[in-house]
Amino acid sequence: MQRKMKIAFVSQPFDEVLPPNHNSIGILLYEVARRLARSCEVTVYIKGGWFRKKETCEEGVCYQRIPVGIDKILQRLLAIFSRFFNAKRPLYASQFYYRGYIARIGRNLRAQHCDIVHIINFSQFVPVIRAFNPGIKIILHMHCEWLTQLDHSIIERRLGKTDLIIGCSDYITQKIRHNFPRFSGCCETVHNGVDSDHFVRRNDNNTGKGNGAKRLLFVGRVSPEKGVHVLLKAFQRVVQRYPQAHLEIAGPKKQLPFEYLVALSDDAAVTELAAFYGSGSPYGYSYRLRDMLGLLNIANRVTFSGVIPNSQLLSQYRNADVFIFPSVWEEPFGLPPLEAMSVEVPVVATRSGGIVETVENGRTGILVERNNECALAEAILRILSDEDLRQSMGKSGRKRVVEFFSLERMVERLLHLYKNLCAVSIS
Repeated sequence: MQRKMKIAFVSQPFDEVLPPNHNSIGILLYEVARRLARSCEVTVYIKGGWFRKKETCEEGVCYQRIPVGIDKILQRLLAIFSRFFNAKRPLYASQFYYRGYIARIGRNLRAQHCDIVHIINFSQFVPVIRAFNPGIKIILHMHCEWLTQLDHSIIERRLGKTDLIIGCSDYITQKIRHNFPRFSGCCETVHNGVDSDHFVRRNDNNTGKGNGAKRLLFVGRVSPEKGVHVLLKAFQRVVQRYPQAHLEIAGPKKQLPFEYLVALSDDAAVTELAAFYGSGSPYGYSYRLRDMLGLLNIANRVTFSGVIPNSQLLSQYRNADVFIFPSVWEEPFGLPPLEAMSVEVPVVATRSGGIVETVENGRTGILVERNNECALAEAILRILSDEDLRQSMGKSGRKRVVEFFSLERMVERLLHLYKNLCAVSIS
């Protein structure tokens, strides 16, 4: 019997990977790791504290906690000078960002003798891992556009030490290939997946909407690029037709830092979002949305639910008539629309980034132009007014997720790439 392939994942140093409090990328990493562990030896490096247990094993996955306390102190000191950083060379993309975290991982990996190390998003981790492990295969998995937005020369040097670059959508992958043609042959797409066995509609089709009110749902980060302000304006139009309609907004209220997206983008729709960053508070956008509720006279028809644990999110999807995902930026992928589709809920979303690869316009939902509340409202009203359309879109959405976007499909694709990269047979 040939040995199992040994895979190590390096999570982002601020991600929560283990339940119940894991974030979106943390959820994805957790679910992929436990499925890969059925055929591989899997280690996941996650953030930890000095006094927490350093190693935890669950469902065949070994979680190595790496202390980040000193790194956090260093980040706070460096942040004082961050205003002097070039927008294309921000602190979070520098070689000093969580240097201790990745150096400890590099040393630990040298003792583990892994075949592959799979790094999430942070390209500056690649040279450090390579320095400690010259013979290991390194994968850089991008869930955002940083490779094509940050300083080209720095990124190119880092990619030269990478064996495989994965984009979470063809949108991301094609942009990398275009900007770095030298590495186009090393780029592959692996679409994210959802747990289609968990996100299912109730057999009795009882959604709990006894009063007949139309229920709309948004799930995601309450941040300017997600377009919740556009959704509220569209919802005001929906309420004129359906006065008892209700909109639930579920997700963390802390907006994405300005330097992570708006400062980097040359997309006019994104640069206009700078207007939402004037307060200096990471919750400034949420405060603006609260003010909008009163101005639009819809405060009693909208609920901000905050963060809902993934294990409890299913009921929100099941109770929804329509799911809305009004991204203003080019969404790298977008898991919530697929979760809604898996529960047979039709989707109204913007025609952006990776969303056009997941939501089939006219079949599993309706796609509209970004930043257009009129088109968004019209699409929502069209679905709400047609029960047959809502039912057919829901069923088509579920079928599409099971066929193309389940976690099992994602893991199959990763295993295929791992085997090609390492030429190691899996027992």
